[in-house]
Amino acid sequence: MRAVQFSDSIPRYALGKVVGKARPGVYWGKTACTQLRDVTPPSLPGPEWVRVRTLLGGICGSDLGTITLHASTSTSVFTSFPFTLGHENVGVVSERGTGALDVPERQRVVVNPLLPCATRGIAVPCPACARGDENRCTAFDLGALAPGMLTGFCRDTGGSWSAEFVAHRTQLLPVADTLSDEAAVLAEPFGVAIHAVLRAWPQDGQDVLVIGGGIIGLSVIAALRALGSQARIVASVRYPFQAQAARDLGADVVISPQQGKVETQLREAFNARALKPVLGPDVVVGGAAVVFECVGSSGSVAQALQYAAAGGVVLLVGLAGQPSGVDWTPIWLKELDLRGTFCYATETWNGQRINSMALALDLMTLGVVSLDHLVTHRFALDDYAHALDTVTSKGGSSVIKAVFDFRDTATDATIGS
Repeated sequence: MRAVQFSDSIPRYALGKVVGKARPGVYWGKTACTQLRDVTPPSLPGPEWVRVRTLLGGICGSDLGTITLHASTSTSVFTSFPFTLGHENVGVVSERGTGALDVPERQRVVVNPLLPCATRGIAVPCPACARGDENRCTAFDLGALAPGMLTGFCRDTGGSWSAEFVAHRTQLLPVADTLSDEAAVLAEPFGVAIHAVLRAWPQDGQDVLVIGGGIIGLSVIAALRALGSQARIVASVRYPFQAQAARDLGADVVISPQQGKVETQLREAFNARALKPVLGPDVVVGGAAVVFECVGSSGSVAQALQYAAAGGVVLLVGLAGQPSGVDWTPIWLKELDLRGTFCYATETWNGQRINSMALALDLMTLGVVSLDHLVTHRFALDDYAHALDTVTSKGGSSVIKAVFDFRDTATDATIGS
């Protein structure tokens, strides 16, 4: 089968780092670490595993961070090469191991991509997994699987940027017949947002700043409203199509460069003051009680610290990589609480324990929130170069979420398409 894979070729990596910023096409060209290849489908690693035939495979910011060599190389210790990309997914169970025969045949599922202790055949789970914090597993490089924190970053599992991949039975989340494939594939980014929001839940009436109008930033807005937050949400986005989506999902104030200087709009939104130091950026007095940084660039991280109110919380949701030139002074000067967030975990919500991806599916299935319209672009896998060019050129393409669409070949998938 065909699959988009990433390899650990040092010469290709070095070439991309040198040339890529000036010529982005190098990141997915003939000399790139990322290539479309003919590969052997992965075998079932054990009896409790199933094969999933892909319907839709989402293109995520962390995938782009890997492809464009923006992600920190520190995470390479938790990956195994070459790996087939793609962790956002919806598919159909097409083969079952002997320990997974109770999984219904042709069941439409979303696969929680985390690969913690249970998927690795580790009999006694690590303390994090025992608590339900599978995203903090200490065994991502151990057990019966090759290293990998997620499906799509592990050579043994494959990924959703191919016609099929494999998953452990504990990863399977059934999809209701009433939910579209487009909604289901968003369970992963929506689950990321739910986990982030529950790590920094704002009080009603507090000011919240969401920096970024990509799928994660928009999902954070959606998660706040779907979970019942009555905070005042200020969204800072880059493009007009993102601004409209932010308003539709529940943002109270939307800031964008098309409306004037962003810094001026931010100060007005929070009734903040900007003081000019001898050198460097303005020192802002006032700001948001909670800031969700959903971009991951040096500039967005700096802006998050700058526009957080004294005593506020800054949550790093975006793939920050190795930001440079950030003035970290506001952390101690304003006594900020700086938090990271990674993937999804078991949450306590309405008195129940539930994984944030499962909660994402429930909220969409119940009609509390509708997100399928955020899937704006669909591509065949063979058109992967055009797909990557499109998602890295948002200003011209107006893309929010792009997916690889395998439904023409997944002939046994009759539901939700």
